[in-house]
Amino acid sequence: MSNRAKLLLITVVFLVAYFIPLQHPRVQSAIADMFVMMQDYAQKHVLFCLVPAFFIAGAIAVFISQAAVLKYFGPQANRILSYGVASVSGTILAVCSCTVLPLFAGIYKRGAGIGPACCFLYSGPAINILAIILTARVLGFELGLARAIGAVIFAIVTGLLMAYFFRASEAERAANTAGFDPSASQDDTLPLPKMASYVGVMVLILIFAAWARPEQQAGLWWSVYQIKWFIVFPLLAVLGLMLWRWFTSEQIGEWVAATEGFVLQIMPLLFVGVLAAGLLLGMPGTDNGLIPNEWVARLVGGNSIWANLGASVVAAFMYFATLTEVPIVQSLLGSGMGRGPALALLLAGPALSLPNMLVIHSVLGTRRTVVFVVIIVVLSTIAGVVFGSLS
Repeated sequence: MSNRAKLLLITVVFLVAYFIPLQHPRVQSAIADMFVMMQDYAQKHVLFCLVPAFFIAGAIAVFISQAAVLKYFGPQANRILSYGVASVSGTILAVCSCTVLPLFAGIYKRGAGIGPACCFLYSGPAINILAIILTARVLGFELGLARAIGAVIFAIVTGLLMAYFFRASEAERAANTAGFDPSASQDDTLPLPKMASYVGVMVLILIFAAWARPEQQAGLWWSVYQIKWFIVFPLLAVLGLMLWRWFTSEQIGEWVAATEGFVLQIMPLLFVGVLAAGLLLGMPGTDNGLIPNEWVARLVGGNSIWANLGASVVAAFMYFATLTEVPIVQSLLGSGMGRGPALALLLAGPALSLPNMLVIHSVLGTRRTVVFVVIIVVLSTIAGVVFGSLS
């Protein structure tokens, strides 16, 4: 950061501290909710969601060869294969918009094309089987089905548009990796079956450790939640055995160092984003933020194009923990929100958030991040308008 930028930051912080009306009840509640949201985020997402994701990202960066990533996700990879795999990744991972970030950064830095990488970035949190089932049960089958279909289509279209808009810079990236033979596997740290087993065990640890408590204490999801630690601990033992038998201490050290690099890059931005989201909008389900819920409900009422656009923009900046978007939309529908804006929020919200944008910016840069966000907002608005007109 330049001295001028530091001076500007100091000036902004000083002006905020000088003029903020701390005696106002809404300001007090917003500041309180800011830290409540940070605590909620730390308790529910960092330890069991982000920590496994960081280790998976570190493993991708160290143990999976660049040639392998280029073969399946690189600019010259088979599009049907790369976009097909990336677009349905959310059905397996079931992660939130922040947990997917280390995984996205890992595959992108290993040479994945911007199209498949952004397809994966959207689908990871958007195509969550449990969230889609909950949407259908709570908000209606049509809305759940529209969310499922829209999320898969959006993932592919977003990736294709990003690849098209940045085809020139992607061609330069491809030229820089022209020396790699995607069909080569000599530089893989492990044979493919062992590598797939190693990464697969870590993905299973992420899935079950982050398995959220369902609202209804019955059915398959509740049963899995009750026994999840009986699944996670044996998987941790298997992972430890793999590390002991398959890797040297130097390789494990590289893995830990790569993981640390992702933590230092991503975590500070996530924390800043969560604090900002809590200050502006408050905890999900409350009306304690600087922006009153009444304003949001008024903005997304009806099924007009402006209501759908408003829902998409608001959802893009809000932070939704996994599954919390469903009761929030249910509440907004009761306050007069149209079904079109409801779908727009469900399509834009889980995949985007203010913390998420800050980290994407650190990986892709300003221009690519803005285009990615705009694509999702526009697609969500269009989907909302179409669905609202048909409902």
